[in-house]
Amino acid sequence: MSESALIRLAPPWALMWTLAVGIYAGCKWLSWQSAAACDAPAWKKAAYLFAWPGLNAAAFLEKPPAGRSRGAAEWLAAIVKLALGSILFFFAARLIPSQHAYLQGWVGMIGLVLILHFGAFHMLACWWRYIGIDARPLMNHPLESMSLNEFWGRRWNTAFRDLAHRFLFRPCAAYLGPRWGLMAGFLFSGVVHDLVISVPARGGYGGPTIFFTIQGAATLFERSAFGRRAGLGSGWRARIFTFLVLVAPVSLLFHRPFVLGIVVPFMHALGAL
Repeated sequence: MSESALIRLAPPWALMWTLAVGIYAGCKWLSWQSAAACDAPAWKKAAYLFAWPGLNAAAFLEKPPAGRSRGAAEWLAAIVKLALGSILFFFAARLIPSQHAYLQGWVGMIGLVLILHFGAFHMLACWWRYIGIDARPLMNHPLESMSLNEFWGRRWNTAFRDLAHRFLFRPCAAYLGPRWGLMAGFLFSGVVHDLVISVPARGGYGGPTIFFTIQGAATLFERSAFGRRAGLGSGWRARIFTFLVLVAPVSLLFHRPFVLGIVVPFMHALGAL
């Protein structure tokens, strides 16, 4: 059977995970190249490659921890998020009538993000910092963000931010200036999400790229002189602006073909629906 035939027979969610893992592996290797020659022991290098989802090799392999996990409280927070995500994904979604599959998918997506990014990955960060390795949580309290710049720059998915800042923003900013360097990072993120989300779903093309274009443009507006005068850098105006820019266009990112064609069948495959 040809490779293209296998792709057609594979469930769309399997293609999505294959693309996601493949792109992540490429990013991991890119980050690894910058620190492969360091003097870290072999076990630590293997741990970075196979037991930590972050993309800052230098920090994990070379730096002392910026701070150990905050004891039982941080472990408990990670466990609670993991448990809440599991409840949403495996139990709450099935309480929604099947004719509302779109809502089922959204509940499942939120649950999955809580399970992985906020739960399991946070527990990994706690463990590595407990034994003295610099492994910051990938999600750094994003709900505390006072601005878009803070949300995308310091709090949401810091693994991708670390990689994009080093290998995309800096080179682009050197040639095009910081404004276009920032936009290049958002556009690249949009294209990657389109590849992972829209291609397997066979629909919604361009939605993720438009979403991240909006985020980049709004971040630049927030940083502009007018944005600063309008109070978009901090305070309640900034919080409202950040919330609206993130939430209002989110259906472009996680569009209907993805939710119904990828997320819901994946939940069925795992017995969540």
